[in-house]
Amino acid sequence: MPHLNIEYTRNLRGFVPLQALARINRACLDSGLFSESDIKSRATAIDCFLVGIEERERGFLHARIALLSGRSNLERKELADAVLAALRSSITATSGIEIQVSVETVEIDRHSYAKTLMHE
Repeated sequence: MPHLNIEYTRNLRGFVPLQALARINRACLDSGLFSESDIKSRATAIDCFLVGIEERERGFLHARIALLSGRSNLERKELADAVLAALRSSITATSGIEIQVSVETVEIDRHSYAKTLMHE
């Protein structure tokens, strides 16, 4: 744990998803909350999106961090802040486009979560 899902609008020029995932995974490891091999992240490009109603170029980058229940509010907040900083460092402001960057944490019920590790 955690499972990190990033959604980003394809109009974010210069954004390299794999680099962002590497920075986010590092931030998660540096938090001290997870072992290295438990951090799983993925990125999904969004082609069809709308931000607000004004006709101007906008985009977003959003991370959803799913964690097993039991983390304190402070741990979740510090993790969200660290991931936000990693995301922010993965994108540069581009003239003419407003970019919203956000992070949320959600809890997975520990009692109903199932996982196995397979080796060859």
